[in-house]
Amino acid sequence: MTTDVQAAILRYHAELDPIGVKLVAVSKFHPASLVSEAYDAGQRLFGESRVDELLEKEQVLPSDIVWHFIGHLQTNKVRKLVGHVSMIESVDSERLLDLIDAESARKGVVTDVLLQLHVAREETKFGFSPDELLEYFRDRRFENLKATHLCGVMGMASNTDDVDRINADFKQIADTRRQILEIAPDLMRFDIVSMGMSGDYREAIANGATHVRIGTDIFGSRQY
Repeated sequence: MTTDVQAAILRYHAELDPIGVKLVAVSKFHPASLVSEAYDAGQRLFGESRVDELLEKEQVLPSDIVWHFIGHLQTNKVRKLVGHVSMIESVDSERLLDLIDAESARKGVVTDVLLQLHVAREETKFGFSPDELLEYFRDRRFENLKATHLCGVMGMASNTDDVDRINADFKQIADTRRQILEIAPDLMRFDIVSMGMSGDYREAIANGATHVRIGTDIFGSRQY
């Protein structure tokens, strides 16, 4: 018998797989048992936003799960996280990026990251402004990285019912990635645009999302 979680996973794969968009199933605040249900339906890529919760789930779930960290990463948690995730999507400052790079070099690993853009109206959201990020690449400060691979950008649209604003936010995120590649065409594999959640993922895809982060529509309301 197919569970509600499994039915949701199958529905999203049927919609996203043919167009080449990857589903990040956001399992934060949900128990490992629900992650297992999604896994049994064929999902392998999961997003978590708290370091300790991710590490606990990693210990009890299959080793071929691909973990993405998608929440605000506190600098004092970097050492615990590096080496345990396939990607950190939420690198929201140059200081955090440099810490991840130093810890990755210390551990002898290469960490894939996305650079988080802040284009939404809410001041509470984290991230680089587009101008800050473009300046970072114009100055070629990324050349100082030793054990970090920049794979693209992530971001969120404003929390609003204004579809035009949502589309404009997503377009700005995708356009910033294109501008970065114009500034630094030698960047390799800088091709991910992670944006869009349960309520606006179709708008995100229309504006160039390669990855969408879906939680509530798969797992329901948070359980803890």
